[in-house]
Amino acid sequence: MSNYQARRISNRAWGFTLIELLVVIAIIAILMAILIPTLRRAKEQAQEVSCRSNLKQVGLIIYLYLQDNDFAMANCHQYAPHSDSKCNEYYWRHANGTFYRHDEDDSYWGVAYIDYVKNTKVFGCPSFKSAAELLINTKLYGYDPKVFYDSAFALNGWLDREKTTSIRTPTEVVLCQDHIEPRIENGVSDMLFNNGPGTMNLTQYRTGGRQDWYRGIFRHNMRSSDEFRTGGTLNMLWLDYHVSVVKETTGDDFPKRYYDPLRKN
Repeated sequence: MSNYQARRISNRAWGFTLIELLVVIAIIAILMAILIPTLRRAKEQAQEVSCRSNLKQVGLIIYLYLQDNDFAMANCHQYAPHSDSKCNEYYWRHANGTFYRHDEDDSYWGVAYIDYVKNTKVFGCPSFKSAAELLINTKLYGYDPKVFYDSAFALNGWLDREKTTSIRTPTEVVLCQDHIEPRIENGVSDMLFNNGPGTMNLTQYRTGGRQDWYRGIFRHNMRSSDEFRTGGTLNMLWLDYHVSVVKETTGDDFPKRYYDPLRKN
């Protein structure tokens, strides 16, 4: 047998035909189509677990603060007549690195508890990072959205009206939650309850000029690309410091008393 014939036999024995290569590529494509959604869901679940863990730590921070301050929440409400941006913005630090004071414009509500905070990252949520891209403004830090990564949770602004020890059902009172706004206090415009069956909550985000931000609220496990329907969830920290998952809602199943413990219905 000549060397030429031997090479031809060897090539036929060890080479791949075009059809075989296409079959292999098709199998790889099918496997990728199966694996990628699974990996995406696993990533989303890991982000949500991290977010819930951080939210529980935030609860512990607030609890320690309350223990040392006669069970009264840090009162941003007293500053509201002068400026609604106190405790209701996203900033922990000034451009020079120093922390904001609680009563300064543009401060994040978390700065009131800074003596109990070892790392501001516990106020962050991995799923919030894409929402932070929407919050870039011109005031500081050269439009860097990373400044807002540690400002992922919204405080129930109605709780600064009274001592938490006067609340009889802490398991049914919202302390803070996933949101794109730092401090929620404007009723149906930024809270989850609505004005009656069939009406809408979050009106500021549905029709009030912040439509682009809506998807930063129910930001976990989003399953829909509709403008006002994510199919997702948010994490909720209650006043007894447990964390629950709340499915996207228009408010029919979320009474006002969850935010306002003085309300009877």
